[in-house]
Amino acid sequence: MAELLGQPGGGARRLRELLAGPAPVLAPGAYDALSARLVEEAGFPAVYMTGFGTASGQLGRPDVGLLTMSEMVDNARRIVQAVRPPVIADADTGYGNPINVVRTVREYQAAGVAGIHLEDQVAPKKCGHMEGKQVVPTAEMVEKIRAAVAARTDPDFVLIARTDARAVEGLDAALDRAHRYREAGADVLFVEAPQSADEIATVAGAFPDTPLLFNWAEGGKTPPLALADLERLGFRLVLFPISTLLAATRAIREVLAGIRRGGTPAGVMDRLVPFGEFLDFIGLPEIRGLERRFSGPATGAATPAPPT
Repeated sequence: MAELLGQPGGGARRLRELLAGPAPVLAPGAYDALSARLVEEAGFPAVYMTGFGTASGQLGRPDVGLLTMSEMVDNARRIVQAVRPPVIADADTGYGNPINVVRTVREYQAAGVAGIHLEDQVAPKKCGHMEGKQVVPTAEMVEKIRAAVAARTDPDFVLIARTDARAVEGLDAALDRAHRYREAGADVLFVEAPQSADEIATVAGAFPDTPLLFNWAEGGKTPPLALADLERLGFRLVLFPISTLLAATRAIREVLAGIRRGGTPAGVMDRLVPFGEFLDFIGLPEIRGLERRFSGPATGAATPAPPT
């Protein structure tokens, strides 16, 4: 777990090392700092800040472009400060034109994020597995990517270009857009929501020498391929965006139903993490250590300040 005093730097460099490694990088979605710590505890090498989960967790609303850039960056910053693995964050459409994208990149970098993905939807965007999406002209998105490349001050900061054109213009148009985005300087390509195993293979075959992201969207439009198949096809980064969110929702519902039935939590205590174990997990021993470190011996009454 990340320590309260001083976070390790080099997240972007570490993410690039992982992407260049022998196996796909698996990054479950986190919607807040607690879920991010659980991802880290489970041993995953990277954490993904899900926009869908952030909207659900922060607003209790769907992923339809309701959150601002500042709200997304605030959540990303808290997640980065909570964990050691590199954090990849959803940056939606970049929150405006190429000039806005410049600020977006700078703000996510300042928050300590290792990489972001930018998408070519019309704002306000929608979750990539919802109906009714629209995309901006290719040339407009190309300029946003060029602006993002120019804006980053850390050359290791990973820029992921996402296209949602499959649902709007078809797969061929989506592949053409992805090629253009790569030429504009994107480090990783993300063709959202292919709708069959053949389409997934077509995406992989179109970019044999480019790092590709696969969005293993739980219950979405893309078929659930096995990790071995994704590795064989050459995908370098695999997101599981909402497993933590959906699992937490079910567990909380079931526990609350038990409390409602019984009148107290007594009947569901066996389903809860023990209080002491939870305190250890969220870092109370570290806080106790800091208290010992920075609480000097008592010196009696405070000495009055000299008159001025």
